[in-house]
Amino acid sequence: MAVAVLTAGCAANPFAEAKVDANSSVSDDVARMAHESRAFPTFADIPPPVPTTAQRPLASWGQAADQLEIARAKVDRATAPNTWTLTGTERFVARARSQAGPDVGADTSTTPSSEAFAKELRERATPPPSPR
Repeated sequence: MAVAVLTAGCAANPFAEAKVDANSSVSDDVARMAHESRAFPTFADIPPPVPTTAQRPLASWGQAADQLEIARAKVDRATAPNTWTLTGTERFVARARSQAGPDVGADTSTTPSSEAFAKELRERATPPPSPR
């Protein structure tokens, strides 16, 4: 009896007569796909297992993991705090300044509009008087 019920459940396609909103943009596709006959995969489609000779030996997995841990430790040591310094930056600075232009080293602005803007910002930045 149970086998008959299960078989009957597999034979009926609940999606074949499913209600789909006709205004939906996918209603035509749903109706077409529900009534299409398709070839489903079978057990014969499952590829054969890979021969054990083509697989990596179990011990080499551990060796590869050890090599990865050693590489991680090397990176950790190389990038630990206080293990590197910046040297030879003069050439970089000289090239950047030459590309930026001749006025890049000036401490004060010579443009009146930027000076007025800076003055306005300084005035706005002063704290209000304390209430007494």
